[in-house]
Amino acid sequence: MTRRLAEVAKKVGVSEATVSRVLNGKPGVSEATREAVLTALDVLGYERPTQLRGDRARLVGLVLPELQNPIFPAFAEVVGGALAQQGFTSLLCTRTLGGVSEADYVDLLLQQQVSGVVFAGGFYAQADAPHQHYELIQERKLPAVLVNAAVDHLGFPQVSSDDYVAAEMAIGHLRALGHRRIGMVLGPRDHIPSRRKLDAFLAAEEADPELVEHAMFSLEGGHAAATKLVNRGVTGIVCASDILALGAIRAVRRAGLSVPDEVSVIGYDDSAMMNCTDPPLTTVRQPIDAMGRAAVDMLVALIERAAVPADELLFEPELVVRASTARARI
Repeated sequence: MTRRLAEVAKKVGVSEATVSRVLNGKPGVSEATREAVLTALDVLGYERPTQLRGDRARLVGLVLPELQNPIFPAFAEVVGGALAQQGFTSLLCTRTLGGVSEADYVDLLLQQQVSGVVFAGGFYAQADAPHQHYELIQERKLPAVLVNAAVDHLGFPQVSSDDYVAAEMAIGHLRALGHRRIGMVLGPRDHIPSRRKLDAFLAAEEADPELVEHAMFSLEGGHAAATKLVNRGVTGIVCASDILALGAIRAVRRAGLSVPDEVSVIGYDDSAMMNCTDPPLTTVRQPIDAMGRAAVDMLVALIERAAVPADELLFEPELVVRASTARARI
């Protein structure tokens, strides 16, 4: 007990006596200090006293699929900052292969009495993935917001970048440069944002369904998929992420061709350092600052039992032209 008091007091910057008053439900402590002590208790992993367990912690779970893709740490920074401005502390939960699953994190967050959850890039975007943990969140009436496209039946509020428009921008850019044999590297077949990009690709003039490849979101996946497209004679490749695009550039070079002189490559996200790659990557930028702030505003409204838009909020992406695209050779 003494150790717990000391650690919580140090975390919050108050006396052990103040922490004791909060834990014992005694008066004489401001509401802000009380909330800070309870949040510190949750963050440090201590169980709340029985009489305080009914209170929601001012903690918000932020569940991400990985941190290797720079777009996710950047998003975590935006959401964490926006939550802090609203008086919440974010708990970062990252899936690991063969380790802690998304469903495990949901169980943990429910045990911690979090106020809400923001999901980015989770299983909600894959039609064939397990979704029971999302249904559990709905049963518990825990506020939650999803970032980017989800399967239809879940019914959570969503904040998304417009994948259809993003693909249109990329394809239009290549066509304006004279490319006619354009290929596309997408995520898994059940990945909803990739399906939306595919819809835009197939709606484009002269689109060839045989020039579409699906891959896992990795350098290796992009390399393998782009190799097939290069062998089919594409002069331009549109990718569903910057990581896939970097793999595609490697595939083009391994085939003895150059980017962009012989094959142009476009990514998606505009994650960190894409202006420093060789060549700097042309990509479609997700407006993660605006999307992250909107997701937090929506979540806080849910926590406060205010109304939120029933429809998916779609944000306009932006084409960022750099040196990985050039005019097609005649």
